[in-house]
Amino acid sequence: MTVGEMLVATVPMARTLNLAFLETTAERAVVRLPDQAEYHNHVGGPHAGAMFTLAESASGAIVIAAFGDQMTRAVPLAVKAEIGYRKLAMGEVTATATLGRPVADVVAELDAGQRPEFPVAVEIRRADGAVTGEMTVVWTLRPNN
Repeated sequence: MTVGEMLVATVPMARTLNLAFLETTAERAVVRLPDQAEYHNHVGGPHAGAMFTLAESASGAIVIAAFGDQMTRAVPLAVKAEIGYRKLAMGEVTATATLGRPVADVVAELDAGQRPEFPVAVEIRRADGAVTGEMTVVWTLRPNN
């Protein structure tokens, strides 16, 4: 099962919004929100809440791809998120997430008994390539002990 398939199977909001996980690697995650009238806002574009969920889902996908091998000893948790809506989003939008710290550095902190935190940056783009939003999600790996 791919990271995207696992998230769609286990995260109800990803299924509800019909998110498509186009790429999920430790370096990058790309997730698409199709244009769906039932999730539009008052101006006919995707609702801010749907775009937040899209971006947070992309950040979660890269976290699972990067740290999936650590899940037996730590649980990934979002600590905080900040989003900025830059331009009007209309139609289909795509979120691209990138990890803000090297995987090896985060795992080294976990190995040292710490609870590492790391940022994930996400850009949301319209089909024409314009950036409509930017989000930063700070994640942690909470040790199971």
